[in-house]
Amino acid sequence: MKLWDGRFQESTDKLVEEFNASIAFDYKLAKYDIEGSMAHAKMLAHCGIISKADSQEIISGLEEILAEVNSGEFEFTVELEDIHMNIEKRLTDKIGAVGGKLHTARSRNDQVALDVRLYLRDQINQIKELVKQLEKVLLDLAEENIDIIMPGYTHLQRAQPIRLAHHLIAYQQKLKRDYERLSDCYKRVNILPLGSGALAGTKFSIDREFVAKELGFTGVSQNSLDAVSDRDFVIEFLAASSTIMMHLSRLSEELILWSSSEFDFVEISDAFCTGSSIMPQKKNPDIPELVRGKTGRVYGHLTQLLVTMKGLPLAYNKDMQEDKEGLFDTVDTVKVSLEIFARMMANTKFKAQNMKNATEGGFVNATDVADYLVDKGIPFREAHEVVGKTVLYCIQENKKLSDLSLAEWKIFSDVFDEDIYHAIAIETCVDARDTIGGPAIEEIKRVLEQEKN
Repeated sequence: MKLWDGRFQESTDKLVEEFNASIAFDYKLAKYDIEGSMAHAKMLAHCGIISKADSQEIISGLEEILAEVNSGEFEFTVELEDIHMNIEKRLTDKIGAVGGKLHTARSRNDQVALDVRLYLRDQINQIKELVKQLEKVLLDLAEENIDIIMPGYTHLQRAQPIRLAHHLIAYQQKLKRDYERLSDCYKRVNILPLGSGALAGTKFSIDREFVAKELGFTGVSQNSLDAVSDRDFVIEFLAASSTIMMHLSRLSEELILWSSSEFDFVEISDAFCTGSSIMPQKKNPDIPELVRGKTGRVYGHLTQLLVTMKGLPLAYNKDMQEDKEGLFDTVDTVKVSLEIFARMMANTKFKAQNMKNATEGGFVNATDVADYLVDKGIPFREAHEVVGKTVLYCIQENKKLSDLSLAEWKIFSDVFDEDIYHAIAIETCVDARDTIGGPAIEEIKRVLEQEKN
């Protein structure tokens, strides 16, 4: 017997049972479903809808079921469709007809909305902690490697010299925004939907604020249709997760490039790399590659739910059962990616000399020559052209800017003098950029102090 069998004359087709069931994945909501049901049972007694004795018997039964779930003894069955009916059936098996009173004044529609919010609220807090851990690793690495100078890139071409610490802090700042996005998303997750019923609330005189307080929600949904049909909070979380993965993927791409012999900027610990089955010399950056690959997987879950929701009329539709697998997989993917990335970064070594040597090519100090001319009173556009011609000359003569004699400098402008050599020294180029957010060492120290406190 199913809990809704009263209306039906034929038994459910076996294939339909399997196709319709969600227990294969929503078993993950078990403890949240029980937590919500306990609060609901307390509220029913508080409002005099069921007796306190019945409420206590229900809660005791649910506590026993939670112990079964935690120990792995609970048996989930496809015939009972979902986590809600599996737990309710087990409850009635344990305590008899009293268990049937638990579902008074609620529907599976507002129940599942509650479960997902309880689950996601918990997971957001865990992910925020993992984001913080990776932020700390990046800040520690920036502090430890503050003296390393490297090329900064645009279009994957050497552009201007920066400090490695500046580069690492750039990713820490991205993660800081990710943390803020999750915190903001949490506000909208932390709204109680229970009490909305199937779509039209309930005639029972329930106390929704009582349940909200029991479960730690900061607000109560204000429209029953919206509460049971809303998955905006899941979409928002998936979007925030996609942004986190995008940031990890960008850093992954750089680590992959930097660990190649063409760059040779980093050495990723052997513990986070693999080899080749045929080429004994290979050391492959599999973890960054996997994170880069899994990013598309998370994007897919966001797109899938947006497409699922876009054509649904109010209120609940069975299509919305498809919100969970992508959500669960996203949570698992983001959590493991953040955790393994923090461990890998903490065990990555940066090759200071190779990074510094890379600043010797690509004319990364050309902008500083233009700035030098501007300081001498030449308009920037004119200075830009002068330096462009100087760089072209260097390319033709196979020279670096620092190789030019003063006589060669003066071919392009009479204002060049001996001080040009100090102006284009790589350390000068970096530390002269000391505006807020710049790569100068004192500015980096200021940011590190700010972010680590």
